[in-house]
Amino acid sequence: MSNGNGVTATISNAAGAVADKASEVGTAVAKKAKGAVASAKKTAKKASKAVSKRVATAKKAVSKRVTKAKKSLASASAAAKAEVAALKKKGTGKKKAAKKSTKKAATKKAATKKAAKKTVRKAAKKTAAKRPPKKAAAKKAAARKSTKKTAARRPPRKAAAKKSA
Repeated sequence: MSNGNGVTATISNAAGAVADKASEVGTAVAKKAKGAVASAKKTAKKASKAVSKRVATAKKAVSKRVTKAKKSLASASAAAKAEVAALKKKGTGKKKAAKKSTKKAATKKAATKKAAKKTVRKAAKKTAAKRPPKKAAAKKAAARKSTKKTAARRPPRKAAAKKSA
């Protein structure tokens, strides 16, 4: 057996080979990662440019539509105002006269209705004075009796209902 120098040399050679291989793999991974990062940055820049172009075209389209809508609304408003002015010029005198005549007719009708009510009330008072008072007193007494009977019958019915429940 030897003093171990050969084993140590073999192990150190193997460790050195592993270290070299690890550094090679690390550099290869780093190079590929740099390439991947660079390509990712390029695609991100392209995507952002495409998005900004689309946003710009969309903004232009929206602003055009908004201005068209504003113009059409303004023209419609102007036409409506002109129509209202024309209608006012044509029909203002006729409407005022019609309103006045209807007001006068309404006041006349109200006055005739009040007079009719007064005459009906007077006639009712006269007929009430001619009626004999005995019949009214008899009706009141009969009404009192009937209410007493119904009032006396109700409590026993309620009590019977409570017992059965």
